[in-house]
Amino acid sequence: MAKTTRPSRAPKSSQILTLAIDIGGTGLKASVLDKTGKMTVDRVRVPTPNPCPPDTMIAALTELVKPLPSYARISAGFPGVIRDEKVVTAPHFGNDIWRGFPLEKAIAEALGKPARVLNDAEVQGLGIIEGKRLEVVLTLGTGVGSAIFSDGRLTPHLELAHHPIRGDKTYNDYLGNAAKQKIGPKKWNKRVLRMIEIVDSLINYDTLYIGGGNATHIKDELPKNVRIASNDAGITGGIRLWDDDVWLAVRSFD
Repeated sequence: MAKTTRPSRAPKSSQILTLAIDIGGTGLKASVLDKTGKMTVDRVRVPTPNPCPPDTMIAALTELVKPLPSYARISAGFPGVIRDEKVVTAPHFGNDIWRGFPLEKAIAEALGKPARVLNDAEVQGLGIIEGKRLEVVLTLGTGVGSAIFSDGRLTPHLELAHHPIRGDKTYNDYLGNAAKQKIGPKKWNKRVLRMIEIVDSLINYDTLYIGGGNATHIKDELPKNVRIASNDAGITGGIRLWDDDVWLAVRSFD
């Protein structure tokens, strides 16, 4: 695949458009955002390749965005830990083949625009939170994503998905899509309520937001400080990566 020179920064303009990509374990989604974070076109989606090593992912993203209008910069959410522009963990795609991969640079070079990449739950959180007190975002999809914000500021990443929640089951094992399909929606909903109790006792949040593709399957009544969030925030939250105050705070953890 031919690569272009990576631009060092995005142009400054009140009309700048941002390509926002949501990389998921089962689906790749994207749209183009205006300066307020509103999608200017309907999102596009394709299944995530399986298996999906880095070169396959970059090729799939390149094809994904071809139907979209032009843009000046790129934001992407990735289901794993990102540090210093590189992948630290990629549990859905294989940690060994992804560890250390310069994803941010690879996306920028493949698409020819400056790119910023962050954990997908953190991107979604940036599109959801009110910026008041302690807010937690959990995403329920192929696995479980997590992000914590204090007065709107992103805190160091907590990879809750790989922590035990019951016996030797991690959050991914207990609440991921495979578990939902195996045990059925009724039992899975009870597990969601149990997870909420545990996360509340662990973090003592003021507000919990639950997003991700499986959030729509939550049917049980939730506590007053728990809210279901739009899955589109995984795309629209990408605009916040180009807020310099947000991005400088993110980079301070690298």
